[in-house]
Amino acid sequence: MTQPTPRELVLAYVEAFNAYDMKRLREIFAPDVKTWGVLGHGDLDFAEPVWGELHHGMEMRLEVLDLLVEGDKVAARYHETGRFVGPFRGLAGKTPTGRRYAVPAMEWFETADGRITARWGARNSASIELQVLD
Repeated sequence: MTQPTPRELVLAYVEAFNAYDMKRLREIFAPDVKTWGVLGHGDLDFAEPVWGELHHGMEMRLEVLDLLVEGDKVAARYHETGRFVGPFRGLAGKTPTGRRYAVPAMEWFETADGRITARWGARNSASIELQVLD
């Protein structure tokens, strides 16, 4: 069986992330992956609860707008949307409003041996807060 390309890995990540399919995400990422994002950095055990809150509390979805691939590296530009419907550590102590948000987001990936080995994410969290709070 052939290994997925870096492009295929990132598209599989987006699909699994949008479904909050941690079983699939753990197959896509290398066991020793490091992730960096707005809310901190760590391995998948660190990322899983954050991603769970993004999925369940913010109904976050990523739509791929552009992917740039060079060798084993991928840059992704997204249209990120969501709705503040439940607890989320980025809005700790705030009552969910049900309000929607939309922001541009970007992620950078490094891959090796058919797995994602590193991921960095950036989005405008301040804009999200302005859009979802009363």
